[in-house]
Amino acid sequence: MSISSTDQPTTPESGPEAAPVKPASAGTYRLDLDGLRGIAIALVVAFHIWFGRVSGGVDVFLVLSGFFFTGMLVRRSDAGAVGVPATLKRTLRRLLPAMVVVLCAVVVAAVVLMPHTRWSDIASQTLASLFYYQNWYLALSWSDYLAADPSVSPLQHLWSMSVQGQSYLGMLLIVATVAWLCRTAIRFGSARTAVRFPILHRLGPGGVLRVALAVIFGVIVVASFCYAAHGVSTQQGWNYYDTFARAWEPLAGALLALAAPYVHLPSLIREGFAWAGIAAIAVCGWLVNGSSVFPGPAALIPVLAAAALILAGSGRATSDQPMVNRLLATRPMVKLGSFAYALYLWHWPILIFYLGEVHQRRAGILGGTVIIAVSLVLAYATNRFVEEPLRIRATPTLPARARILAGVAVSTVGVLLLASTLAWQWTNSANAHAVGELDPAKYPGAAALTDNALVPRAPMRPTVQEAPADIAYPTRDGCISDFDTRTVITCTYGDKNAPRVLAVVGNSHAEHWIPALQILGEQHRFRIEVFLKMGCPLTVADDAMYKGQHNPDCRDWSAEVLDRLAAEKPDWVFTTATRPADNGGDEVPQDYVDVWSALQDRGLHVVGIRDTPWLRRNGIRYRAIDCLAGGGNRVSCGMKRDDALSPENPAAGPAAAFPNLHLIDLNNAVCEPDQCTVVEGNILIYHDEHHLTASYSRSLAPELGKQLEPILGWW
Repeated sequence: MSISSTDQPTTPESGPEAAPVKPASAGTYRLDLDGLRGIAIALVVAFHIWFGRVSGGVDVFLVLSGFFFTGMLVRRSDAGAVGVPATLKRTLRRLLPAMVVVLCAVVVAAVVLMPHTRWSDIASQTLASLFYYQNWYLALSWSDYLAADPSVSPLQHLWSMSVQGQSYLGMLLIVATVAWLCRTAIRFGSARTAVRFPILHRLGPGGVLRVALAVIFGVIVVASFCYAAHGVSTQQGWNYYDTFARAWEPLAGALLALAAPYVHLPSLIREGFAWAGIAAIAVCGWLVNGSSVFPGPAALIPVLAAAALILAGSGRATSDQPMVNRLLATRPMVKLGSFAYALYLWHWPILIFYLGEVHQRRAGILGGTVIIAVSLVLAYATNRFVEEPLRIRATPTLPARARILAGVAVSTVGVLLLASTLAWQWTNSANAHAVGELDPAKYPGAAALTDNALVPRAPMRPTVQEAPADIAYPTRDGCISDFDTRTVITCTYGDKNAPRVLAVVGNSHAEHWIPALQILGEQHRFRIEVFLKMGCPLTVADDAMYKGQHNPDCRDWSAEVLDRLAAEKPDWVFTTATRPADNGGDEVPQDYVDVWSALQDRGLHVVGIRDTPWLRRNGIRYRAIDCLAGGGNRVSCGMKRDDALSPENPAAGPAAAFPNLHLIDLNNAVCEPDQCTVVEGNILIYHDEHHLTASYSRSLAPELGKQLEPILGWW
């Protein structure tokens, strides 16, 4: 990725004009940008470990990547041809070895330190990282990148490497294609064309290539920037990882690679650019909450800051650059930049495994210092013994044997890594399946709490392997709008021919009652119409949020659902009435009360069900299956009831103002008097951190029927 220290002279084209124009100082090696790369990654590491924020360093890194890579491609074109296969080989040789080593270490650490219930996701993300589609994997699941905690994947940070790899491939294909077209057009251009367009022959293939690339990249930058700006306000969870939204950042660096050799700024302006650039990079993480607004317009802060530092030192020898650039070009900064890539790869998994072992959300000063020290040592070793032997040609200090040994070692590790992850995915997929009807004599489930049913000795069902597939029916059937789907999706359950209608409305916590309602609907002949969207309880708020991010799709989806409910007039609307409070217990957000008012204004009768407990410790979510697989039991993997639920239903007070609203609470069928366990009546309650398994939901049908009967009056 670094700019080459030499350029081959451009061959003059025959014609009426002089030799092609060649940019000044095109081959000057930018040591200061090596140092800037090190500073950018150092900020990423510090902000991840100590502040739980996005620093903007990755955005700087993407700009520099585009600058280095495009400069290299254009110089190769000047020397003859870009060479797509050779460039791909060189790029993969530079990027993959360190990646393979880190991925292998993460897989080994996951096997040793994590319960086997998490291995499947680690295997999936290993493959996604290895083949550079990790960003899409995370976008599809809308993973939370606000801060590190033990529930976060140790490979989540590799989304940026996937964006970088995809950007490299796109830029390589564009430059190679445009270079070939330019050479072909000039080679076969007629004399008349030379007279009519003399500028083409004066510029020569290299100059024409630069102009053409500037136009193409400029158009893509504008389109990508507008797309990213729109995505911030519509689907930021997807937008953050989207390659198309991120494309303008590396392409901004590409445009700088094309333009910088021609830019000659006065000394005073260069000094101002340098100081402003480094200051903006240093404070960017405090100025904006990057995970909520990048790569939209707010990302102009780190991108323009990187551009300012690139332009400040452009066309100048190191000794003649601004003071900031000279400091960045000092040996310690350049050395840090040399293993910045490896440092980025190592720091995040070490942080996540550390937090998992100490069961905390933050590393603290001492813990963070240890993490950084270990990361630096591993990054240096990876750079010294893996990256350099495979990137640098054999020398007396680096014999060919070292290159061969490093290549064989990394290749062997890579093959074993790929084979093991594929094998695990193949074998594990056979174990994940929904559980069928369970014998109530062996598996009383909720009846053990509500009716003191006898609980015989029997293996827990679903098992920890079966649980992830034992989900509510709408998700299984594609009848719930996902995080990035605005469309209202409806499906019918229960007795599909019954005249009486219960509309189940809201998010996945309304959805997980469908298995129980399905039984009641078939028994008592009523139809269930679902209006569900992930992460979206029904809302009338203008600024709907999910995981701290704007979620306008939820607002628009809710507005359409309210209109449809008003038009279709179901007999009853079933939705959640509470949610967990950040400081423990549960609560009724004001938005829920506003929704009750909106439903009442539309003449709708509402059943509001109190939400079930969410598994959390120290504010950190955890899965019951992970805890059980790690050696915990039904009690130790659960929560104290006082931590999960308030002493009284918090919806009771505000609900008194709404005669159309009737409350029900089934938490006595989920929790014991003092404890909310994760297994009752031999049935696992949760398939993840907070959603009921379909099996346990079905066991709740009798109690749900008892509480609904006096309200609905249908049986």
